[in-house]
Parts: sequence; C-alpha cells; structure tokens
Amino acid sequence: MEDRYSERPKVGVFDSGVGGLSVWRELLKELPNCNYEYFSDNAFCPYGPREQGEILERVCKAVDFLIKKEVSIIVIACNTATSAAIDFLRNNYSLPFIGMEPAVKPAAIHSKTGVIGVLATKATLQGRLYNNTLENYASDTFVVEKVGAGLVEAVESDRINATETKELLRSYIEPMIDAGVDHIVLGCTHYPFLTEEIRKITDYKVTIIDPAPAVAKHTFQVMLERGLLINTSSTRESLTNFYSTGDAKSLKKLARSIIPDIKESSFSRILI
Repeated sequence: MEDRYSERPKVGVFDSGVGGLSVWRELLKELPNCNYEYFSDNAFCPYGPREQGEILERVCKAVDFLIKKEVSIIVIACNTATSAAIDFLRNNYSLPFIGMEPAVKPAAIHSKTGVIGVLATKATLQGRLYNNTLENYASDTFVVEKVGAGLVEAVESDRINATETKELLRSYIEPMIDAGVDHIVLGCTHYPFLTEEIRKITDYKVTIIDPAPAVAKHTFQVMLERGLLINTSSTRESLTNFYSTGDAKSLKKLARSIIPDIKESSFSRILI
C-alpha cells in the first residue's frame, strides 16, 4: 500500500502566491487521490505590474522545479502567469499544462441584463487570451472591467477582513453594480478568498463566477485522456508539499483554513 501511495500521480500547482490555493482546494475535490506539489512565488508577488518577460522567466523556473518533483501535469493557477507564459510552456515542455482565464463565456451566456463585470489584474485584462474570449463570446455584452489593484497584496498579507480591504473592494464593485451587472467574473485566483465580502457589497443579488471548479474538472479530463490517473486506488489522504520563495506565514494560514491538520514539515522555503 505504501508503494502504491507514493506512486500516485502528482499534480503541480503554481501561482505567484497564495491565490492558487483557491484552485488547489477544487482540485482536491475533483482529484482526491492525487498528490500535490504547490509552488508559491510570493517573493515576486504580485505579478500583475511586472513585465511579461520577467513573469515568463519566473514561471519557467517554477516549472523546472516542479518537473524535478516528478509531477505529471502542471496547473498554472494564476491568470497573469497564464497570459504571459502558457503558449511558451506548451511549445517547449512535453508535459500538459492547464491554464486560467477569466470565465467570461458563462457570464455572457447567462447574463439577463447583458452587462457583466470582470475584476482582474492589468496584465490579464491586456492579455491575448482574455481579449480573444471577449471577442468570441462577449461581443454583444457590455463588459465593465476593473483592475483590482491592491487586492492581491491584501490576500497575501492576511488582510482579507481589514477595513481598508473592504473599502478598496467596494470602490471596484460599486461601479459595476451602478452599471447594471448581474454577473461578476473573478479574473485572479486570489479574489475567490474575497467572495463573501463581494456578495455583501452586491447585497447577494449578483452571481459571482470563480473559474476554479471548471479548471479542476478540466484537469481531471486531461489526466484521464492522457492515462495519467494510475495508482489512485489508495484510501489514504492526499498529500501536498508546499514551497514558497518568500515568507510562508499567509500560505500556511490559508492552506490550513482548507485542511486544518497540514503538518509543518509540508512547508519549505526555496530560493530560486
């Protein structure tokens, strides 16, 4: 049983910081019999204001690290990193990559008002993936875009419930409400940790779309199609190792809010 457990497929999860934990928790639901290697590049977070070349360099370093950990697939659980690097990764590495992009398509399809909001980083809103999705699925929809400046830092520094974070979030969401949105797309994996506050601001009258569940289902499908779901019969709990390039305090706290009994030995500081 130990051998089968140790040989279970490994899923690599990468983010600029703790935001990818919102994807990791959905992967745990969809793929409970996989093990995980989570890489947080929080020493260089946030990625949003950085140049694409710098982001690509950081992502490749993380990917090389995860490959050494013998992962079968890597989920780029960061919209900004996906926009900057996913094409390069798929063209230059042999293992499969799952990326993120704002879930504009379901928001546009299900909107009754024809007005949707997208809260994302500047880099994501300027990216090819996002703008192609807009053109293909939201050409007849009025899209209210807001750059969530400061929100990533708030989540990274464990200030989710701070008054200044709530006020900052309100400054982004209220103009969307005034414009008549009935769906708000969360275009950064950090933002789902702010979902409850967004719901309060919208008086629970707006549908909040987190792409993480769909990304987890897609990851399952790709692994199934590629024959990667082997040795998953163990009844033992999933194992996750966490790596951070900076202070792991917020990573530990947020990860343990999802799985409370994660051991201290599961967390490592790395310098790359």
